[in-house]
Amino acid sequence: MEQILEFAGNHTLLVSAFLVVLSALIWNLVANPGGKNSVDPMAATSLINHDDAVVVDVRSMAEFKEGHIVNAINIPLNGFGNSLKQLEKHRDKPIVAVCRSGSRSGSACNMLRKNGFENVKNLRGGMMAWESANLPVKRKRK
Repeated sequence: MEQILEFAGNHTLLVSAFLVVLSALIWNLVANPGGKNSVDPMAATSLINHDDAVVVDVRSMAEFKEGHIVNAINIPLNGFGNSLKQLEKHRDKPIVAVCRSGSRSGSACNMLRKNGFENVKNLRGGMMAWESANLPVKRKRK
């Protein structure tokens, strides 16, 4: 125990960084226990193909044009609350929210749930995970 305290005293910056990372990991586990509201790319593909899920891409229009999931609807997060009317006709379908890494789309999922959408999933890892899984991406031709 003495050695741990001595190490912590000699390396306060390192120990502080470790505690910050540890608390961030714990927060992530507590905030989304079991990932029940998120899906990986394969589960998202299954929802799209079998349950007629609607993909909502919350990235900016420029990011969307660089590449997106086929038939995705682009509603940028900065105006998301005002654009929920576009999704009213899809209220009874599963919705998969997508962004670059999965964090912005998590905010969109929370907004959708607060507005009465029940079957909302966040694409875990976002477009980076989608592309890493070698799934199809539609790109605008220049």
